[in-house]
Amino acid sequence: MNKPILVFDMDGVLVDVTESYREAIAQTVKHFTSIEISHPQIQDYKNQGGWNDDWRLSHHIINQAGVAASLEEVTAHFQKIFLGNGSDGLMLREQWIARPGTLEKLNEHFRLAVFTGRPKPEAELTLRRFAPQFVFDPIVGMYEVENRKPAPDGLLRIVKDHSDCEAFYVGDTVDDARCAKAARVPFIGIAAPANPRYLDLVFLFQAEAPYAVIDDINYLAEVFAL
Repeated sequence: MNKPILVFDMDGVLVDVTESYREAIAQTVKHFTSIEISHPQIQDYKNQGGWNDDWRLSHHIINQAGVAASLEEVTAHFQKIFLGNGSDGLMLREQWIARPGTLEKLNEHFRLAVFTGRPKPEAELTLRRFAPQFVFDPIVGMYEVENRKPAPDGLLRIVKDHSDCEAFYVGDTVDDARCAKAARVPFIGIAAPANPRYLDLVFLFQAEAPYAVIDDINYLAEVFAL
C-alpha cells in the first residue's frame, strides 16, 4: 500500500493567522462599523460552525451591526488590508508553525496535501514563502470545491484521487472536524493553548470523535508514534 496522505488545513494549522486573517476580520469590521471586535469574539463565531469563510464572517458581523455593506465591498476591503501592496499587508505577519525537522520527519512517512478555505493562489504563495522544499499535492482551495467547509467536498476529492492510501485531516475548527467526519476521514484537531476559547474548542472536537487532539502540528509525530 502507498504512503498515507496527511491533509492539512492551513490557517491555524500550518501558519499562525492571529495577526493576519483574524486581525483582518477585526479591522474590516471596524472600518465599516467603528466597532472593535475582539479575537475571543471572533473565535466564538468560529466555534459556532459555519463561518469558515472569513469574508462572509466579516460581512455577517457588519450586517448584524446594522450596516448594509455588500459582500463584494467587504471582501474588497478585507483583501486590500490582507494582501496590501506586497510590502505592508497583514499576510506578511503570518508565522510558520512547524519547527525545523517536523515536516521532514512526517514527509518520510506521509504524502502531504492541503485543503484550505483560502484561495489556492494565496495558499501557494504562503507555502512558497515558508516551505518551498516540500511538495503539497494536491492543494485544494476555496474555488476548487462546489460546497465549502463544513461540506466534505474537498476531502472527498482528495480521497477519490488517492484511493490507494489512507488519509488523515488536520484542522483547527469545528468546521474542519465536521468536514472530516462527513468524509469519513480520521480527524486530528489542533487546539492551541493560546486560543482564547481553548477549552470550548477541545470539547467541540471531542464531540466529533477525533483521532487525536494536540496543541500544534509539532506533536503529530507522537500521534503516529514515528
